Amino acid sequence: MKPIRTRTARAIAVAIVAGSLALTGCSSNDGGGKGKSDAKSQKDAAEQQDPVAYGDAAASTGPAPEVPGAKPGGFINVYMQSDLTHMDPGQIYVSDAGQFANLIHRGLTNFQEDEQGNLTVVGDVATDSGQTTDGGKTWTYKLKDGVKDEDGNPITSADVRHTIERLYSKVIFDGPTYIQSWLSGNDYRKALPDGPYKGKHLPDTVLETPDDKTVVFKFSQPRPDLPQALAMAGYAIVPAKQDTKEKYDKAPAALGPYKIAEYKPGKSMKLVKNTQWDPKTDSVRHQYVDGYNFTSTVSQPSQTKRLISDQGEAKNAIQFTDSVDPAQMADVVTDPQTKKRTIQGYQPYVWQLTFNLDRVKDKKVRDAITYAIPSQSMVQADGGRYGGEIAGGLLAPTLPGFDPTYDPFGKLKKPNGDIEKAKELLKEAGVKEGTKLTYAYSNTPRGQAQQVILKDALEKIGFDVQSKEIDRASFYEQVGKLNNPYDLYMTGWGQDWPSPSTVITPVYDGELVADGASNYSHIDDKQVNELIQKALKQEPEEAAKTWEQAHHRIVEEINPAAPVYYSKQIQLFGSNVGGAKYSTESSYIDINDLYLKQP
Repeated sequence: MKPIRTRTARAIAVAIVAGSLALTGCSSNDGGGKGKSDAKSQKDAAEQQDPVAYGDAAASTGPAPEVPGAKPGGFINVYMQSDLTHMDPGQIYVSDAGQFANLIHRGLTNFQEDEQGNLTVVGDVATDSGQTTDGGKTWTYKLKDGVKDEDGNPITSADVRHTIERLYSKVIFDGPTYIQSWLSGNDYRKALPDGPYKGKHLPDTVLETPDDKTVVFKFSQPRPDLPQALAMAGYAIVPAKQDTKEKYDKAPAALGPYKIAEYKPGKSMKLVKNTQWDPKTDSVRHQYVDGYNFTSTVSQPSQTKRLISDQGEAKNAIQFTDSVDPAQMADVVTDPQTKKRTIQGYQPYVWQLTFNLDRVKDKKVRDAITYAIPSQSMVQADGGRYGGEIAGGLLAPTLPGFDPTYDPFGKLKKPNGDIEKAKELLKEAGVKEGTKLTYAYSNTPRGQAQQVILKDALEKIGFDVQSKEIDRASFYEQVGKLNNPYDLYMTGWGQDWPSPSTVITPVYDGELVADGASNYSHIDDKQVNELIQKALKQEPEEAAKTWEQAHHRIVEEINPAAPVYYSKQIQLFGSNVGGAKYSTESSYIDINDLYLKQP
């Protein structure tokens, strides 16, 4: 789903940040011959296209199935490059915070994942994935007994109402907007500008809570994806009694198996068991370890080096949302014992060079830059074949209906760019030599390495590139401002669930051009907007054709963002960590099943 933005539940917009310290040696240190056949391919991605099932009450009843061999006790060490972007559920729409959310937050629904990576939406705080009798216009949820926050307060329908209504207030500016806009339109904030904080509520014709155990969502048109949307971390429960508005982002109340015991912003965090969490109410999570020690000052190269060595505390450590350092990839994938301690998968993300259409207005200029991008070098800076594959379009191989032959800019034929074609287009556009372009990038090893590559390519075609470094934690906030001062920025996006609607709508719908929204290019095309509205009202089979039509118009006729590469994941964990596997839901290590072999 932003960073990358990994944005998502299923996605996912960090931000994922995989990085590289140096460009030199990347191509020779991406695994060599030994690892060539086992890097994840588009065949693996296709296996992640399976539709999500909706689970009944039996599937939603805890406890979660035991992990074979799991033992209780001990602390897992978590390595991160920087602090979490957010901890308030309403603000969570990026990968690091989404991964963290499954440890301490709970929503009405959640994703349950089997050993093959197949996903089922189950009831989390709710008794099942939801009931509808009118094709998805009205959804009813009943709440489980025994769900409490960390202070022992029972969760009621009033807390669910509060959770949804607070998303309308200005307190929340950085999370998903699906459900709010489905309930109240794209200008949803006008329906309840102060949220629930001044005693006003959404009408029962939109959101009804007839008793303490029942929540009813009422939409003007069918919303069959509601169970999946509710499983996003951004819709996790914020108990009304615990809500501290802006302050909640630094000290949220836990409903999940762990709670925050200590937090030093920018440095560290300690999670311990939440004694109010009842495994009988949870069919997804476990509480095997005593807690997690987060350190948010460990660079990606240092994480990789520590985990390769597998000494001391590193034996009990994991990478959270960072990947193996590309410069050390060969050390990982060519050593059988180290490679055994990796998880790999095809992520649902596409990295793209986004154009600020308010500043880069000429399509010929955008096309020229697109042709000039050396996509292969960009991939090499992010782990080579273990980090990604050259992208032809803006929809990932994990989406149903993906077309591997779609490549309108010829990137597969000329992976290192077409400088001559780019120069021709700039000449036709009348662009003068030395024209300035401002490029914003994240201060991560990957961002820094790719900045060098892009700057060099764009200077070859005559631009004077002004590079502006932005702190990783605030990168998407900065480029998400309508009046940002940047011409170009690398962004990533992954689907929030397996549908093009969760990519094309949030990122390319002109109705969603706003501060803090995910339409980073500010594209507002009448035809694209109409195709989006048409697809949203169609059955999946028909909608697929409409989404494809919208995708082709966006890429070929407007070009608001140049496709660069599809993202893959490879992460390391220590030898004493058990239960580690790749999660197709989060696209990282599955945080729900971990334990220590020797606590």
